[in-house]
Amino acid sequence: MESRQLEILKAIVEEYVATEEPVGSKIISEKSALGISSATIRNEMSILEGQGLITQPHTSAGRIPTDKGYRLFVDKIATVKPLSSAERRAIETFLEGANDLDDIVMRTVRLLAQVTKQVAVVQYPLLTKSRVRHIELVLLTPSRLMLVLITTTGRVEQRVLELPYDLSDALLADLRQRLNAAVVGKAMSDVGQDLEAILAHFGKNERTSTALIISNLIEMAIERPEEKVVLAGTANLARSNSESSAEIHGVLEALEEQVVLLRLLSDAGDTMRVRIGAEQAESGLQRTSLVSMGYGVDGNSLGALGILGPTRMDYSSSMSAVNAVARYVGRFLMDNQ
Repeated sequence: MESRQLEILKAIVEEYVATEEPVGSKIISEKSALGISSATIRNEMSILEGQGLITQPHTSAGRIPTDKGYRLFVDKIATVKPLSSAERRAIETFLEGANDLDDIVMRTVRLLAQVTKQVAVVQYPLLTKSRVRHIELVLLTPSRLMLVLITTTGRVEQRVLELPYDLSDALLADLRQRLNAAVVGKAMSDVGQDLEAILAHFGKNERTSTALIISNLIEMAIERPEEKVVLAGTANLARSNSESSAEIHGVLEALEEQVVLLRLLSDAGDTMRVRIGAEQAESGLQRTSLVSMGYGVDGNSLGALGILGPTRMDYSSSMSAVNAVARYVGRFLMDNQ
């Protein structure tokens, strides 16, 4: 494709995103720096239309981008816009004072929705991709104990165990120290490697209760608890006058399902992913686009986040915001391990 045609496609996308109105050759001639006549622009637009990149809605004289046109725009033309100073400040400070993992995730999803004016989706960090930060043993009664596993991502898993034999406070303190020495810093999948040796340090009756605690700890580390996704900004869907209430209802209906939200983020990785219109597997979302990216620590992806909006979204700004937030969340988790 000629560079002039790409420039015209870029002008059509940017004007349509800004105004929600079909774009004619006169507007492009007046607003762009192409330096060519409206007649020449019309000829080039005919070529773009023939290639399926733009289309004429109803009887309007203007054109709007198709999904194929948006895809070419994102792949070949779109550049990530620099964040404004206000957006940068908001992103750099939104996690200050965050108390726990729930707080981190909820702040993240609200910020993404606020900055992009789209629906934001954030996946909780996957337990299986985390490392152990701390093991806590809390004796509720001499024969009843709470086992707490805390990960480097701030996730907390806990179980209450009924012990076959009572444990003293002194023995519990010893076991706590040995468990933490054995597993802190390890990947969840490696937690079981050095735990059996701990049993040799305890007597027969104590060993029975200790073995129960250790086996439950291993189960907690290797099991896959239900993955969780949260979203914010669904009210932003109503902003677009071009979407009918039936279409908005279809999107909202699809977003009610956790499995749909998880599928949306399933292929997010270290690099930006943009899925446009019919590229969405879910039929209710095929008038929308998704910008997503994984977040994590030291190249290890722990979860993913993204934004969902109409195909007529500001891709450059959305990509910039998703990238910045994903990287900041990753840095925050690393700094607070």
